[in-house]
Amino acid sequence: MDNRSELSSYPKHILRRAVSAVFFLPGLIFASWASRIATIQQTLNLSEAQLGGVLFAIPVGLIVSIPFAGWMSSRFGGRIMAVAALLLYSTALIGLGAAPNVTILIGCLLIYGFASNTANIAVNTQAISVEKVYHKPIMASFHGMWSLAGFAGAGIGTYMIGQNIAPLYHFVIIAVVTIIGILITYNFLPDDRSSSKGPAFVLPDKTLVNLGIVAFCSLICEGAMFDWSVIYFKKVVMAQGAWMAAGYTCFMCTMALGRFVSDRFTERFGPKATLQLSGILMASGLLIAIALPNRFTAMAGFLLVGAGVSSVVPIVYSLAGKSKTMQPSMALAAVSTIGFAGFSVGPPVIGFLAGAFSLKISFLLVAFMGLCVTAISSKVRIN
Repeated sequence: MDNRSELSSYPKHILRRAVSAVFFLPGLIFASWASRIATIQQTLNLSEAQLGGVLFAIPVGLIVSIPFAGWMSSRFGGRIMAVAALLLYSTALIGLGAAPNVTILIGCLLIYGFASNTANIAVNTQAISVEKVYHKPIMASFHGMWSLAGFAGAGIGTYMIGQNIAPLYHFVIIAVVTIIGILITYNFLPDDRSSSKGPAFVLPDKTLVNLGIVAFCSLICEGAMFDWSVIYFKKVVMAQGAWMAAGYTCFMCTMALGRFVSDRFTERFGPKATLQLSGILMASGLLIAIALPNRFTAMAGFLLVGAGVSSVVPIVYSLAGKSKTMQPSMALAAVSTIGFAGFSVGPPVIGFLAGAFSLKISFLLVAFMGLCVTAISSKVRIN
């Protein structure tokens, strides 16, 4: 049965392309911020510990967004929610580039964290709707677009750093691209309001909680790569100039490529085995970068980390969307919120540990999270 008429009058391949585009936009926004963190740290003269404290504003914004995002998903559906969140996300990005002091930077990061979690839930709700129309796994391909955007954003950031272009001008360009993308895709996005009806506050069951914890551990690794990989290459690997972003670019490359093959790999070997292997790759790559902190070995380690994290979130979100105990959009909201907390909490914790010990020691925590992915995923019940 072709149920595409429940979502849109457009063919399902048009829906898929539109949702792919809205996955690309938040990936571009986040990668743009991540590529310029070291620049902003230097501009505001922040130590690693101070930067960690500042970055803690992001998870605070995330926590504030939780009831709002759940209510919006239930009341209006993913399409309207995605547009509103992306507009706010791009506006906050401009604020980060323009912030003249730490106080304003923290305020912008609060808004940024709020918008990022709301956008994350919205675009994944849209993806679940389209995946149901296709009747086969395609979630990883959407996340591949997010990662591809991160790779593009890393490249743009590397160019901006090399040309000594201020973050503000860089971020204004990204915001304009985001607005244009919204205007082009809005009418083609699936209208999923009917599939999003349900209570805004529902407690997840044990399976969803475990899936959320797996995502939490993986997204700590992912968040560390986004927020600290450039700084790691600068402070530990001692890379100079454009080479500071080399590790981040390597990570994003294998993460993007991995997500475009993840659906087929998972279909062949099963989601549990894929999750277990992913955790091993994360831990191995980080330990290589810690034990052998020169430019090329660290790049090789970050390639492994990217391959490891590529499959985890798409698998977890796809399984959450198939929950039989909660309405799909709310199951996704519950799991993604637990997971996204790791994405936001991890970077500031790494900053605190780096200030108290060293950046290499803090990356050991990230490697441990990779091992946790393997251990916890082995206990997840997968029907």
